[in-house]
Amino acid sequence: MTTFGSLAIIALAALVHASFQLSVSVLTLLSGHAIGAKHSQAKVLRLTTSFVGGAGIMTLFILTFVSFVLTRVVGSSTPEYLWAIGSGLLMGVGIAVWAFYYRRQKGTSLWIPRSMAKYLSDRTKATKQSTEAFGLGLSSVIGELIFIAAPIVISALVLIHLQPVWQLVGVGIYTVISLFSLVVVWVLIGSGHTLSRIQRWREENKYFLQFAAGSGLLVLGFFVYVNQVLGPTLGGS
Repeated sequence: MTTFGSLAIIALAALVHASFQLSVSVLTLLSGHAIGAKHSQAKVLRLTTSFVGGAGIMTLFILTFVSFVLTRVVGSSTPEYLWAIGSGLLMGVGIAVWAFYYRRQKGTSLWIPRSMAKYLSDRTKATKQSTEAFGLGLSSVIGELIFIAAPIVISALVLIHLQPVWQLVGVGIYTVISLFSLVVVWVLIGSGHTLSRIQRWREENKYFLQFAAGSGLLVLGFFVYVNQVLGPTLGGS
């Protein structure tokens, strides 16, 4: 696979990551509680900036950690069965996202463990300082790990085959693109858009986002399977 093709896979995986909504939900909750507590716009901006920073750092850490583990386990030559497992994981999660990413109720409640949802909700109410918001950003990424694990694992498999300088570029691309939806909401909040308008847009478009995330996972899984499993197999026959 060419360097450009590898970076394209990483970018698509990150875009799928960005389409998931748990961190966005927590960010809007955090902003709502801060605004409701009559904090200044500057304070709200500091809290939301720290939250986005925490989410970015945790994404960066998880991706580099998974890449390091895979490097130790498989080295620079990934067996075809691992590519097949990664592709299957992407497709399986894609179907799961299609089926039940959002709960069958009004609003944008997500299908994550209720204990994690309650923890994040309680933490948003208690968050007053930037350091707490940073920690909340870290936790929000962990809370959605069941869904983002697939694009992270496949990105890590791609990364370990790149030259060191391109590995750094790939990690940077994934981290920046994965924060796209968070940054958009952060900009909207910082520029004075009301949370009610943002939330209304999310509710009206939640099934489109669900479909896009699931479809992106399926397309990515199919592409990786064809190029990394079927391609070498047919080429060697």
